Amino acid sequence: MTRHDTLQEVLADPRVGKDARLWDTFREGRLPEGWPLINFVTVPGMVTADGADHRRLRGLVSQAFTPRRVAELAPAVEARAAELLDAMAGLEGAFDLRRHFAYPLPMWVIGRLLGLAPEQQDELHELSDTLVSSSATPEAAVAAQRGLFGLLGSVVAAKRAEPGDDLTSDLIAAREEGDRLSEQELVGTLLLMLVAGHETTLNLITNAVRALLAHPEQLEAVLSGRVPWSAVVEETLRYDSPVGQFPLRYAVEDIRVGSVLIRRGEALLASYAAAGRDGSHYPDADRFDVTRQPVRHLSLGHGPHFCLGSGLARLEAEIALRGLFTRYPKLSVAVEEPAPEPIASFVSNSVRTLPVLLG
Repeated sequence: MTRHDTLQEVLADPRVGKDARLWDTFREGRLPEGWPLINFVTVPGMVTADGADHRRLRGLVSQAFTPRRVAELAPAVEARAAELLDAMAGLEGAFDLRRHFAYPLPMWVIGRLLGLAPEQQDELHELSDTLVSSSATPEAAVAAQRGLFGLLGSVVAAKRAEPGDDLTSDLIAAREEGDRLSEQELVGTLLLMLVAGHETTLNLITNAVRALLAHPEQLEAVLSGRVPWSAVVEETLRYDSPVGQFPLRYAVEDIRVGSVLIRRGEALLASYAAAGRDGSHYPDADRFDVTRQPVRHLSLGHGPHFCLGSGLARLEAEIALRGLFTRYPKLSVAVEEPAPEPIASFVSNSVRTLPVLLG
């Protein structure tokens, strides 16, 4: 699904589900061994649940992402961003903004929410990077999955022994109070929160900085106050979605989408990056334009599976971009050619590095 209107229609269609057992290819055992996207379609949790199960799991997590809870996080996010920007002042010459700023900020935020120890965060990031990579070998993908489940399992064990003021402890309490949360669902939910809570925001910040540096007139409009930072975030989500494609959805019954008949048990793929560049929906779709009105994109999903952390992602990106360009208004790309290498991922949409100079 690459067209905006088609994608929007299907994402909200109750005849389309997320449980891999609906997929003939999976149910009949026809997937090749080591298929690199297997984790996305089988991990237990919200992204592979439908109906009552999905509502139950989403309800357990949703209280951590209410507008009030997100707003309460803002001062801490501002303070952490300021610390990272201060540290950047000591870097000489070209450096990777993705590594030194775009990654550590959202990783710190999700680590704080989940109660992760600082020494666990880098390893979890490396493993999740492998998980979202569709170029990893089957052996590496399996090892990453095992590593993630092992590490998150140890986090659960530690929080069960010594609960804290964090989402992990809250989910453990819900399970032990009989809220029908299985151990697999508990770890699967933490895995979803970890990956979605930092990989996507990391890409969003990186993609926004790239776009602004490539369009100095757009950056000037924002720095002058004529355009809010929120507009940069929304246009980046449309123009260069942090999630390229997200697998998978399945037809619960025969359905017709436009002129195409999708048979029961067939899989559908949501292409958010393509939908954001749909020229039939957006005038001048390939142009980055922070003054574009309105920007009704689908990059955070639509329907029952709309991104639960969308408010937090927007908050982090706005704080990061405002802080970065206010502190370093002469920031520039360090290397014009060759262009940065894209992440080798079917799911994650960004570049591996973003070399910059502070100016």
